Amino acid sequence: MNAPVPSPSLWYEQLPKDKSWSGLWSGYTICGRCHGIRAISGPCGVCGDAPYDMKPQLMRDDQGREFLVSSAVPGAEGRYEDWMYLGMIEREWKRPVLDSDRFPGLSPDKVPSPRASIVLLFWSYFETRIERLLRAGLNEVPSRLLDDTLRRYSAIGARLNDLFRIAFNSTYKGDLEEVGHGDVWPQLAKIQERRNLFAHGQPHAIDDALVQAVVENLKVEHEAWIAVFNKRAARHP
Repeated sequence: MNAPVPSPSLWYEQLPKDKSWSGLWSGYTICGRCHGIRAISGPCGVCGDAPYDMKPQLMRDDQGREFLVSSAVPGAEGRYEDWMYLGMIEREWKRPVLDSDRFPGLSPDKVPSPRASIVLLFWSYFETRIERLLRAGLNEVPSRLLDDTLRRYSAIGARLNDLFRIAFNSTYKGDLEEVGHGDVWPQLAKIQERRNLFAHGQPHAIDDALVQAVVENLKVEHEAWIAVFNKRAARHP
């Protein structure tokens, strides 16, 4: 009998013990040549700019003493709110579930996941990144016009479809497919649908399976967003 094949570990299980989930932004920087988001290791995936030399540099002070200084590069597009959203998602995922979280006495098919807030936190995180992607991709548009356009297209559905068509002759779904991450879209569409149902009187729309899927696909979705960001905001050679 063949030995059972071990299931692949999830992305967060592969993180070093001292790294939080906000480590999704670790190892990235803004390319000095094309302004895309690139990994620190290896050449830029957008413009092919050479890898960074991360070897310690030998320095000399005023008294002639030599010492090594670790190389460093600026961080990527990730902002403080990203770290906060990812930190809150991680904290909610790891917290113990209490009996009271299950709403005892109610039918199981009428109650939300005890970790339903993870889906809401993720969607807030996603919406903030979509606005930043649009602002970066339309950075040559006068700021007042851009602010007014984003105000007019404030709903996330309108931004992912109508505004993307106006600005880029595409949709976010179409861009995901073009950059090789088309499988991310069905999950995003499902999250948006369930989140809307949750907000309109159907809290049970966010179940354990959806929460699990959001967490398991967090890294893949993160990489897909970076790919679309680079397609629309980087200066392509």
